[in-house]
Amino acid sequence: MTTTMEPLGDQLAADFYAYETLLPDEERKILLKARALMRDEIKPLVNANWAKGEFPRELVGIFRDSGLAGLPYEGYGEHRPAVSNLLSGMLAMELSRTDASVATFFGVHNGLAMYSVHSGGDQEQRDRWLPEMAAMDKIGAFAMTEPLGGSDVAGGMRTTAEREGDTWVLNGAKKWIGNATFADYVVVWARDVDDNHVKGFVVEKGTPGFDPAKIEGKIAFRIVENAEITLTDVRVPEANRLQNINSFRDVAEILRATRSGVAWQALGVMAGAYELALDYARERRQFGRPIGGFQLVQDLLVKSLGNITASWGMLAQLARLQDAGVFRDEHSALAKAFVTARMREVVAWSREIFGGNGILLDHDIARFFADAEAIYSFEGTREMNTLIVGKAITGRSAFV
Repeated sequence: MTTTMEPLGDQLAADFYAYETLLPDEERKILLKARALMRDEIKPLVNANWAKGEFPRELVGIFRDSGLAGLPYEGYGEHRPAVSNLLSGMLAMELSRTDASVATFFGVHNGLAMYSVHSGGDQEQRDRWLPEMAAMDKIGAFAMTEPLGGSDVAGGMRTTAEREGDTWVLNGAKKWIGNATFADYVVVWARDVDDNHVKGFVVEKGTPGFDPAKIEGKIAFRIVENAEITLTDVRVPEANRLQNINSFRDVAEILRATRSGVAWQALGVMAGAYELALDYARERRQFGRPIGGFQLVQDLLVKSLGNITASWGMLAQLARLQDAGVFRDEHSALAKAFVTARMREVVAWSREIFGGNGILLDHDIARFFADAEAIYSFEGTREMNTLIVGKAITGRSAFV
């Protein structure tokens, strides 16, 4: 594959340093395909469903036809050689640049669920589940967070798994589980009562005792169908236990990769919000001229662009570390903490440029402003990611 500095399509206003040109030409074409898909087929669905708090089921078919699922996994999906981590990140960015809820639906399936099977399963399990997940004939979900737990999940998981011969019996509850109301396969994490280690189980749709209930009343990610799951004597065969997961240390390998994906998602939200604000500043007239000609508006736009450019550079190097196999927990933790904090600033400044119109869904920016709060909080809070990095650089743990 070759890489050129010439754009294959229109350069994004948010890509001031032309980071997109770091991709080989073949991968840039995939990115442009995703950009066109989001613009032409998905964006028209977003606001109405965000307002209703409903997931448009036609999204599954749209993504199925796109061939974008399964790209990071060698031998699965339409692009048989695994694509680079840089393209995977930029795809998460591109989807979020249009809508963070849609990006989360896809990321939960293509990232959290599929990566759990790919990383935590043995070859038989990969071959059993990943082809139909890559084809999006089956949809995945990832159930770790619990109603009474969050950052303490490593040692405080309350959902239990007890082995009875060749069957495991799961009991407990999970919360905030995206896609779980309609997913075919839900990766459920539970603590083995015998050895006290966390293990992973693929629970198939319709299993008795598995009861997902849609969470209502959200102010963010309203398109995502998050569920609170009750597990009552859910019986799962040993064949559905992820064979390469034997402790939370193995789970952490999965979270390390997915946390970097959330940072890319935050970059996409920044980029989308900035581009909306830039277009608005060029068109909105006050005092007889476009507001983009006023110094204070330009200041907000330039600060936003600086945050985007700095974050993009950090994430591009993070992807190189992943591709080189020298990627560590503290690398993804720093990216998640830093980029989501910068995202919060950018969506606030962008909404400010819209003035009163910034609270109207018609202008899109209100959706970005609200969805940013969810991204800021999940996959490890800023505080917890800060402590991961702090321990790495000082050699001393500050965790309580």
